[in-house]
Amino acid sequence: MREPMRGTDGVFHIAGWYKIGVKDKSAGEKINIQGTRNVLELMQELGIKKGVYTSTLAVNSDTHGQEVDESYHFTGRPLSEYDRTKWVAHYEVADPMIAAGLPLTIVMPGVIYGPEDTSSVRTTFIQYLQRKLPLIPAGTTFSWAHVEDIARGHILAMEQGKVGESYIIAGPTHSLVDAMHMAQIITGVPAPRTVVSPGIMKALAAVMGVVEKIVPVPDDYSSEYLRVNAGVTYIGTNAKARRDLGYEPRPLKEGLTQTLQYEMQLLGMK
Repeated sequence: MREPMRGTDGVFHIAGWYKIGVKDKSAGEKINIQGTRNVLELMQELGIKKGVYTSTLAVNSDTHGQEVDESYHFTGRPLSEYDRTKWVAHYEVADPMIAAGLPLTIVMPGVIYGPEDTSSVRTTFIQYLQRKLPLIPAGTTFSWAHVEDIARGHILAMEQGKVGESYIIAGPTHSLVDAMHMAQIITGVPAPRTVVSPGIMKALAAVMGVVEKIVPVPDDYSSEYLRVNAGVTYIGTNAKARRDLGYEPRPLKEGLTQTLQYEMQLLGMK
């Protein structure tokens, strides 16, 4: 990375490992923690004038219904290896280097959706469109932002964000149940009728934690995957980014309409 970064006006460190429920989690430590340290140390070595590091609302894990701001600091047990490694990268790598003088600004997206997504969010919507999504977890809630808004939030942070500050660039907060009902209005495809309580999801996660030690289990039925969907709330307010950066993410219905139209065209659906 040294020569491509040398002499640049600023560096965005966006790369990250985002996997939930996979068996081999070793890449999380290598990419999210060691990779972040590599990039930030090189920024320091080369005297880069400003950097933007992509953290995540997942460093807060389950906020239990509270829409938190940048002052919130989670110290409990993370729900996933993704949560854990991003927490370490944020608080034990980035923050100490900022304190030591690195000119870095941190952005914290929530759930990101949009065309060409490669995450489990897209998988959920594809299964829904194909009427293969068996159920929706009750209570599970995210702060949703379209990928183009997230990209613009990064640029605003580079151009106007203050060094040493963190900005939540998540979008509007909606439960997964609400998002699926919104999708039904947009597409005409019925949302799953089965809504499962957090208690049942947690019980299933505990059972699968035993089963997966004996037999192979698909990623989306693993104990970790079920645990992070058991009525959890990964939510935060973007009030600071709106006020200080002029950040204006679009409503979920607007972004979801574009995204679902894109996916329906790929699937050959009207």
